[in-house]
Amino acid sequence: MPTDAELAKYGFENETSEEYRQSFIKTGYPQPARRYRLHYEGYNISIEEPYFWMLHYLRYFGGFPRIDKITDVFAAAENSAFFGASQQRIGLQQDKVSQFLATIGKMVRELFQLVREMRVLDERLGYYADSYTNSPSAESAEITLKGIWVDLVEQGAKNPASVYGMAREVQFTTLPDLFFSTHPQKQEDVDISVERERGQFNRKVREVLKRKLRAFLAWKEHTYQELKNRRVFTLKYLRQHFEIIRMYVTWVKPYLKNIQRLQLDQSKTETPDLIIAFEGSMIEVEILAVKPASGGMNQCILMHYFFRTRPEMSYSQEYQRGPLHLGRVEIDFRAYGWTDKEIENYKRMRDQEDFQLLGVIDGSVKSAMESLGDELMRYLKEAGEEFEEKKEMPKAHPKRPGIFMSVFDGFAELLGSFRVKKEIKESRKKPKQTDLMKEAIARSKAEDAVKKVMWNTYHHFKKQHDMLNW
Repeated sequence: MPTDAELAKYGFENETSEEYRQSFIKTGYPQPARRYRLHYEGYNISIEEPYFWMLHYLRYFGGFPRIDKITDVFAAAENSAFFGASQQRIGLQQDKVSQFLATIGKMVRELFQLVREMRVLDERLGYYADSYTNSPSAESAEITLKGIWVDLVEQGAKNPASVYGMAREVQFTTLPDLFFSTHPQKQEDVDISVERERGQFNRKVREVLKRKLRAFLAWKEHTYQELKNRRVFTLKYLRQHFEIIRMYVTWVKPYLKNIQRLQLDQSKTETPDLIIAFEGSMIEVEILAVKPASGGMNQCILMHYFFRTRPEMSYSQEYQRGPLHLGRVEIDFRAYGWTDKEIENYKRMRDQEDFQLLGVIDGSVKSAMESLGDELMRYLKEAGEEFEEKKEMPKAHPKRPGIFMSVFDGFAELLGSFRVKKEIKESRKKPKQTDLMKEAIARSKAEDAVKKVMWNTYHHFKKQHDMLNW
């Protein structure tokens, strides 16, 4: 129940009401213009009928185009059949949620591996692309690729037939230097590049050099194409993986909402109105009917239902087992004249669906995305994913030269500062007395009109259900 301070934070005054004889308490609701209470009890009547009777009356006879549900919670005795049926449904929802959450966690871990693989591919492809250009770093890129080829393909000095192995075993000591200093662009240029050194080295050394360069260039050209194709495939798979994670998060949210709504209200199970051995349940429902009025005000009727029932599990014509609620209902009518802002404030104050699990899931996925940095966003944008761009603040224009221009700039900055101060002052201005008077008159008219509608609803309900009325 909200305290006085919590209600004051949203601009409301806590209602004081005589709930029981000579017992005045704080109800936790804003002070209404008028309030009615109605207790309807009968162990052979269905309590669903009063709720839908009020709902339909407000819609079709009260003329309220908008009715919002604010609260919808329930509790049941642990030994009741209704408790067992509800727990069975919760179990089914929880099994689905656990499967989805396990899949989401696994796919988020795989997302790190995909981004790392893309990073390695970009690093390797950078060597290839740079080696085919005339940039100053082209030679170092070619030497790096040759080192990778010697280490990975020829297995380094361990292989006697490698560049380093032949230099050690067959005494071709000049072969590594020649291999890393001769850079033909294509396989067809190998013979021409090697034969330029014909007078300096013997034929055997030139033959081995041709063989090594030809094998390296064939590996380089084929792996370059292979890596480019692999990068395209990995990029598409990364986007597909990301979309699947978002899809699973979207799928799991309805199940989490269902579990939250099916959870029992533990505070009601501890009250003396609910006994474990009895077939009993307690339900709390709150709806807000809103009708626009003049002057920016709305006619509002807040209906609060508190059900204490005896659910009977019966079979319908479709042979499905479901509860039939019989017992007692307490209905509170409260009339208000509220603005749209006050309606939103009340909804925020009364918000009972605080899905913390959703925040944990969204937060974990979001933190995983942020830990991957800008690389993930860059790859996803490259794959065609669209993201909202962050709007940057406009940069200040550079100072124009000249004493006169600097004076003009100074005046512009001074006027700009005055304009900002003026806007701040206007935002802090207190509302005028005429505006407050207009708002008070509009609120009074809305309250007078909604009190009549609320009285008709209360009066006609009593007449319809054979109660004492006047």
